Amino acid sequence: MARAKKQTHRVTLHLEGGNAAMADLGKMLGQTGVNLVEVKRGYDRATADQRGDVVPVVVTVADDRSFELRLKTPPTSHLIRKALGGKGSARPGHREAGRLTAEQLRAVAVRKLPDLNTTDVEVAMRIVAGTARSMGVAVELRSQQT
Repeated sequence: MARAKKQTHRVTLHLEGGNAAMADLGKMLGQTGVNLVEVKRGYDRATADQRGDVVPVVVTVADDRSFELRLKTPPTSHLIRKALGGKGSARPGHREAGRLTAEQLRAVAVRKLPDLNTTDVEVAMRIVAGTARSMGVAVELRSQQT
């Protein structure tokens, strides 16, 4: 009769897609005794198509030192910065860092939808718009028609 695996550690890491840094893996997973090279290979394979993005991953380690990777979508702030091509404001509410169009907002919301607590794109757009406003980015919720 096979023994059931018992989860010993669960760690969430924010790493660059397709190029996980061994130093970051070692700091967070070294104490678990898991094979760091195998974790890096698995992560890099799974995120190869997302190079340049920060891709969070939940690493679950079992008592026999086996592991499971569960990928999440990139942070909303990262997707907004990528859509704008720049950074957020140093003084949100005082200085505007850019303007996010309704199409850009929808694209970010659709990409982020699997990790949000809604299935409605319009609600997801409002969630993303709140994050953008907190970064000092002006948001255009509806496309302007002339």
